[in-house]
Amino acid sequence: MPINKINEFENKFLAPYAMKSCDSRGRAHPEDEHAYRSCYQRDRDRIIHSAAFRRLEYKTQVFVNHEGDYYRTRLTHSIEVSQIARTIACVLSLNMDLTEAIALAHDLGHTPFGHSGEEVLNELMVKSGGFNHNLQGLRVVDFLEERYPEFPGLNLSWEVREGIVKHSSVFDIAVEIKEFYPNKMPTLETQVVDVADEIAYDNHDLDDGLTSGLIKESDLENLEIWQKINHLINQKYAKINPSSRKYLIIRGLIDLQVTDLIAHTQSEISRRKIKKYTDVHKLGGKIVTFSQEIKELRKPLRQFLMQKLYHHYRVVRMSTKAKRFIRELFTEYLKRPAQMPSEIQRKIPQEGVRQVVCDYIAGMTDRYALDEYKKLFNPYEKV
Repeated sequence: MPINKINEFENKFLAPYAMKSCDSRGRAHPEDEHAYRSCYQRDRDRIIHSAAFRRLEYKTQVFVNHEGDYYRTRLTHSIEVSQIARTIACVLSLNMDLTEAIALAHDLGHTPFGHSGEEVLNELMVKSGGFNHNLQGLRVVDFLEERYPEFPGLNLSWEVREGIVKHSSVFDIAVEIKEFYPNKMPTLETQVVDVADEIAYDNHDLDDGLTSGLIKESDLENLEIWQKINHLINQKYAKINPSSRKYLIIRGLIDLQVTDLIAHTQSEISRRKIKKYTDVHKLGGKIVTFSQEIKELRKPLRQFLMQKLYHHYRVVRMSTKAKRFIRELFTEYLKRPAQMPSEIQRKIPQEGVRQVVCDYIAGMTDRYALDEYKKLFNPYEKV
C-alpha cells in the first residue's frame, strides 16, 4: 500500500484519539518516508530484524533455557504480548502498527536470567546510575544496535521510543527522561501494551508453572477467577484430556480479561470525552484499565503466582545461582577487560569500561552467559 494510501486508511478507519503515523514526532536522524510502509511499520520491521530481538529467544522468562524447550522465553512472551495488544488495539480502533512495534520492543533491554539478572546489574551499576531494563532497551535501539552507516542504533520513531521508556507494569518501572515528558501520559497504544504485558505474564506463567509441576490445579481451587473459568469448561465438556483442559482454562482467563479491558476502556474514553490523541497526554492517570470487578479477581491470582511460583524454592535457587554467575562475570571483565571480544573492547574509550561490561552482559542470552562462565572459571573448558 503506497504511503499516501496508508495515511488515507488511518484517517478513515482509526479513532481520532489514535496515534496516526502522519502525526509522528519523527526520528532523531531524519530519513525519507518509505514508499509503501508507514514509520511505525518500518519500526516494527527494524525491531524484528535486530540482533537484540533474536537474542530474546534464549533469555529467561521464569524458567532458564536449559530446563526445557516448552517454557516461555522473552521472545515468545514478546510475540504473545504483541498478539494480545494488537487484538485490543484493533477493537479500540487504535494504531495496530505502533502497538505492535512497542510490544515487540518492550523487552529488548532485559538481561539474561530474567529479573534476577536485572537486580544484580542494578547493584553492580549503583554508582553509575544503576540499571533499568526500560532504559537499557532505549540504549539498545538508540546506540547498541549497529546496522546502518548513517546513524547509530535503529533510529526508531519518537512514539515507539516513548513506549519503551514509559512501559510500566507490576514488574516494570517507567523511566523519567525529559525528552519524553515524564508528567504526561503516554499514548493509548503504549497503555495497551502495558496491560497486554500483564495479561500475558500472569496467564502464561501460570501455564508454565502448571506444566513444570511447581504448581498444581488443586492449588488454584480457592481462586475465584480460576473457579469462574473452570466451571464454564466443566459445563461445556463432560470429558476432556488434562492438556486440552489446561489450555482452555488459560485461554478463558485471557479472554475474560481482554473482554473486560476493552469494554471498560471504551467506557472511560467516552466518560472522559477523549476526542484526540493529545487529550490522552493531559490525563492524570491511565485509562486503558480493567473494571474494579476484574481488578479484584486478578489480585489473588497475582499474589498466588508471587508466592507459589516466583518464590518457589527451585526458582529461587536458580535465581540465586544466576546472580552469582553475573556478579562473577562482571567482576572478572572489569578487572581484565581484555577477556572480552575485541569488538566489545573498542567501545571502552568512548563509554568507559564499567558501562561496556554492563552492556555486554545485559545483551547476553542465558546460554551464552553460562558458556562464558564455564570458559572463564572452568580450567578444563576450551576458551
